[in-house]
Amino acid sequence: MPPPEPPKIDELLKKYKQRIGKELDLTPEAAVAKPTFSREYKQFKKEYLPKRLSFYEKACNISGRILKLTPDKKKAALMQEDLNTCHLNITPTGVLSFAVLAPLLIILLGSLISFAIFEALFFVVFFLIVGLVIISPLMNMPRYLANNWRMKASNQMVLCIFYMVTYMRHTSNLEHAINFAAEHLSPPLSLDLKKILWDVETEKYESVKESLDEYLETWRKYNKEFIEAFHLIESSLYEPSESRRLSLLDKSLDVILTETYEKMLHYAHNLKSPITMLHMLGIILPILGLVILPLIVNFLGEVKWYHIATLYNIVLPIGVHFLGKSILSKRPTGYGDTDISEENPELKKYRNVLIKIGGFELAINPLVISIVIGVIFFLIGMSPLLMHSLDIPDIGFFGVDGSTPCGYKYCLLEYRQSSSELTPDKIVGPYGIGSAILSVFAVLGISLSFGIYYKLKSKNVIKIRNKAKKLEDEFASALFQLGNRLGDGLPAEIAFGRVAEVMKDSVSGSFFEVVSSNIRRMGMSVEQAIFNPKTGAIVYFPSKMIDSSMKVLIQSIKKGPKVAAQSLTNIARYIKEIHKVNERLRDLMADIISSMKAQISFLTPAIAGIVVGITSMVTTILGKLGGQLGKLAETGEASASQLNLVSMFGDGIPTYYFQLIVGLYVVQIAYILTIISNGIENGSDKLAERYALGNNLTRSIALYAIITLSVMLLFNIIAGQIMQVTFV
Repeated sequence: MPPPEPPKIDELLKKYKQRIGKELDLTPEAAVAKPTFSREYKQFKKEYLPKRLSFYEKACNISGRILKLTPDKKKAALMQEDLNTCHLNITPTGVLSFAVLAPLLIILLGSLISFAIFEALFFVVFFLIVGLVIISPLMNMPRYLANNWRMKASNQMVLCIFYMVTYMRHTSNLEHAINFAAEHLSPPLSLDLKKILWDVETEKYESVKESLDEYLETWRKYNKEFIEAFHLIESSLYEPSESRRLSLLDKSLDVILTETYEKMLHYAHNLKSPITMLHMLGIILPILGLVILPLIVNFLGEVKWYHIATLYNIVLPIGVHFLGKSILSKRPTGYGDTDISEENPELKKYRNVLIKIGGFELAINPLVISIVIGVIFFLIGMSPLLMHSLDIPDIGFFGVDGSTPCGYKYCLLEYRQSSSELTPDKIVGPYGIGSAILSVFAVLGISLSFGIYYKLKSKNVIKIRNKAKKLEDEFASALFQLGNRLGDGLPAEIAFGRVAEVMKDSVSGSFFEVVSSNIRRMGMSVEQAIFNPKTGAIVYFPSKMIDSSMKVLIQSIKKGPKVAAQSLTNIARYIKEIHKVNERLRDLMADIISSMKAQISFLTPAIAGIVVGITSMVTTILGKLGGQLGKLAETGEASASQLNLVSMFGDGIPTYYFQLIVGLYVVQIAYILTIISNGIENGSDKLAERYALGNNLTRSIALYAIITLSVMLLFNIIAGQIMQVTFV
């Protein structure tokens, strides 16, 4: 009897795979239902994903459980791609459900609350229109968020390729190079790079190359030069010739720099028309409309101040904001900086106001100062309303005038009895010149509180960054010097001291002097002298580019001074090339940026201030004319035509409320235009944005206040003279 045939290897493998799969529940359904993410990725995402995105994520998931509306397959696929881009764990069903449920809640709650407060159908119709209008933006929210994410990520792409190339010149390892770039970049691109590595760790992909290629496909429609640069870096891994390998690495950086310049050139040329439209729709037409509004309001008693406030302080700013965001969404790959205080915990204290008392340093949160200043100014601005609610008597000045409620030529409050036939017993106001002047302080309180907060929070940090930027500008030549010393065979410990002597009157010289001093006096190694968390040179000059350059130096020194010298020489060349392209890009944007800055700092506040002054004069003339004709009617001296003229006038809008509406609109427009101009010029740079907001919100509103007060006083004096001559 022949011996039994042994089982085949394939059968054994199949048998044990089935048993392992059964025990570990490795069925395809389970794999789909339970996506695997590493604990580190979840923690990283929790720390760096903006809170507003987390809120949107929760809202969509809750809405999806309530309504469960499903889009068609084509839209769902595009939506899912956008959701994956910005790392949101949401389904297209949740997005569509939230886009329908949120507007319904806005319509119902907004209509009920506004009708209960104002008892008018205007806001019921307003919230109905708002609810219907926002359905489309909410459905397109994933695309908007993904575009915003891509803009922030593309802003870091030049630096990403720079870090990859810099690392791979001395160590040809793709995984280590991606990790090096992820450590030195900020979110969101650092999150993307870490996700590439984590997808390999969790065995979603078999290799780093496969994971990287899959990630690069997400940029195919948006940034081909980034893909091309990465493919050149990948190709360098397979080159047997060292010179050919280095040539491909250099080519990858050249590709992304050249394409960046060309795309930004087209963007700058195509930007003039949208910016002109933004200027016309956001500034010129609304302010021209403000000139006509007082006349309309005085002859149409149905129009109230809160109707104009709804249009000018809600609808128009939102429209300008979305128009500006659409302009920014088309911005190509560029350059951009990050908030160094976000990345370096040692610098977070500089967000506060630091006061040195003896040997002690007192840190005051800017929020406290801004709230105190804002509340004081705002209470001054609200004082006319408070005085009226407390029944404090009106105050008059500059001559007796029987046509005014206070009995003087000018009143502080000037509350009048309504001339409307519907509400004849209602008291309306304040129409007084004093109230109009005090209302400017309310606008100053709002603007200064935000402006001072942003300025104090960013002032110290921007000084440190500017110091580091100055070092970056000089750093290329400094690295050439250091590379030459290392190439001559000098140890790095001595080379730093030699370069510090040569460049002793420069910022670079100061940096190298700190390194040399740490080595000589404190006996530190080169790495400790640069990166020591307390006394290292990088603490005093926080810069990602300098930090990465020094880390490459530390790595390359281990391979010998010649390799280190060559690495530094190449880094210096890369820094010069990036700096040259950045300067050319700034030149392209110079005309547009200067135009927007002129609008923010001068044109908008000046035009708005003059409009408020003219409105104040018109309101004063119509008010005095109505009062004096009313006196004539009471005494029986008025003719039929004069009586008809009195009946034509409504209550009008008090200058007090009109100025608040216009002043707040100027604050909103200054805020929005500052964000847009900074985004065009610097990309996603939150520190520069905060610093610009601090300057613009204080300077432009201060100019607006000065012009408004001056024109208001001057025109009201003219109005008083006109009325005096008319009725003499």
